[in-house]
Amino acid sequence: MIRSPLMTVMVDAVMKAAKGLRRDFGEVENLQVSRKGPGDFVSQADLKAEALLHDSLLKSRPDFGFVMEEGGVIEGKDTSHRWHIDPLDGTLNFLHGMPHFSVSVGLERDGQVVAGVVYDPIKDELFIAEKGKGAFLNNRRLRVSGRSDLMDCMIGTGIPSTLKRDLPTYMKEMGHVTARTAGVRRLGSAALDLAYVAAGRLDGFWETGLSSWDIAAGVILVREAGGFVSDVTGNEYRITGNSILAANASVHSLLAKTLKDARAA
Repeated sequence: MIRSPLMTVMVDAVMKAAKGLRRDFGEVENLQVSRKGPGDFVSQADLKAEALLHDSLLKSRPDFGFVMEEGGVIEGKDTSHRWHIDPLDGTLNFLHGMPHFSVSVGLERDGQVVAGVVYDPIKDELFIAEKGKGAFLNNRRLRVSGRSDLMDCMIGTGIPSTLKRDLPTYMKEMGHVTARTAGVRRLGSAALDLAYVAAGRLDGFWETGLSSWDIAAGVILVREAGGFVSDVTGNEYRITGNSILAANASVHSLLAKTLKDARAA
């Protein structure tokens, strides 16, 4: 496939950041780690990767704004475009030496995600998508799963970060989904979970308590692979929201009903 100039910029930035993460992962025991809160860690690896992403994207598109996990919101002269950056999605996996994490960059235009890159540095898997141009894994076109029976499906999920407030509801959702599917997986990187939905590896995914940088790139991947994306209630996904439900058309409606039934139980 021939990449657009925009996608070339995004991929180059992600690859620069991933190079440092790959190196630091090999020395994970020696990383300087500070604790931001329960279950939420930030390492020097995060900060270095985010700085590389910011500098590279700023150089190529100096007027675009930024929404970053560590650096917060930076307004740009071009108020229509914003980068949503997660330099290390799956930090807890990374810090425990588990080789499942990613670099994620999504581009928002007037409230809609129009391009995304998710890269797994350890498996060397590059997921990319642009609006109207399809989704790809290492230049291979992606399509969401074709399954339609929920009992045949493997579903991804994430445990809410706001545990005390949301855990009771989540546990009801988990119980209902587990009972009605082939299995549920909690892999620890929402960006990769959505990329896996786009690739048909997972038949669906749901999570609450998310930020835009966690899922912006994954949203466009799923859509361009033929999937449906909403919030967990089945309403329209908005980049300002904090939940997501993604799957193919058949599974999406079934999963939305299952989650609704769980919340009503």
